[in-house]
Amino acid sequence: MTTPTDPWAERALARLLAQVAVTASGIGAERFPLYADPDTGEWTTTGRGSWAGGFWAGLLWLRARHTGTAADRSAASACTARLTGWVDADTSTRGLILWYGTALAVGDEGARQLRSRAAGACLSSMDEELGLLPWGSAFGGPRLLARVDGLPGTVALLATVGPAAAASHLQRHLALCLPGSGTETSGTEARPARDLVPAWSYAAETGWRECAEPAPGWSRGPAWLLLALADALHRPAVAACLPGHPRALAERLADAWTGPGTPLVPPADAARPDGPPDTSAAAVTAVALLKLSLLPGPRAAVYAHRAAEILEHLVGHHLSGGRLLNGCYDADKAVAIRHELVWGDFFLALGLAALTGRADLRTV
Repeated sequence: MTTPTDPWAERALARLLAQVAVTASGIGAERFPLYADPDTGEWTTTGRGSWAGGFWAGLLWLRARHTGTAADRSAASACTARLTGWVDADTSTRGLILWYGTALAVGDEGARQLRSRAAGACLSSMDEELGLLPWGSAFGGPRLLARVDGLPGTVALLATVGPAAAASHLQRHLALCLPGSGTETSGTEARPARDLVPAWSYAAETGWRECAEPAPGWSRGPAWLLLALADALHRPAVAACLPGHPRALAERLADAWTGPGTPLVPPADAARPDGPPDTSAAAVTAVALLKLSLLPGPRAAVYAHRAAEILEHLVGHHLSGGRLLNGCYDADKAVAIRHELVWGDFFLALGLAALTGRADLRTV
């Protein structure tokens, strides 16, 4: 079993964070990386970061922790400040953007204030009738959506100002996306993660209806949901507001990753097992399993071991020169299907930082 002193994790983290510096130099201080070509290393970038901007800021904070230099800390702080425009944006991905962009910025007053403002804005944007923070209109399309990628970070962000709101947001997504999860009827058996329905739309005339995309079998659906559940369990005030048995549900989802024959890296689409893999989903899941391993229980050691196996596999088979390849942005649209993804890099770096004692996952 991997321990915090294993040299492979230290070496891999150093390679990954050294590449962060290369990327930062290549894209400049005014752009955010999104995904990079696996052959050329050329990044597709955005001006405001899109929904993934917080992961770039988080990587810069991890690098600043690693090097300890004032210049790296200043660069991370400046990048985080550039996320300010998302505070009042109509999107539940504010958790992905503003939680992960600030959670590692220990001692940075600007980041603390930004996180506080973001939490208050999310709380005030809760739809009380629907019981959640809607997906929103910031990226076009209908705003009254419930999507599992609107959970990670958002649960943690809401928990800082309204634990009941955080629980309501998570509960509504569980009830929709994983029917039988126990959020409606205590004791109901959870459906397998492969049956998760990642997105639902709401209309007053018809109520909630399943969206065509992302479709069931999407690799990051179960990963995002498990991560959000792990976040909730580390916040007793949130967990206490959840009906049913959230710990048991998290363990059922986690155990789907620990059974015999379970791949360390899932296919981007479960319906196409021979299609492109998604290393970013594996990295997210590894961090979620590490979070669960920090909770006392008989499965803690199993989750820690499996998380380390996933991370070591990613490093040994998919990390090239500090770049995590074979991530899949969108298999259906054939967008960046075997690429380096900024969120894949972030969660791999975060998992390695946890293994090496450089990050406390109870606070990130």
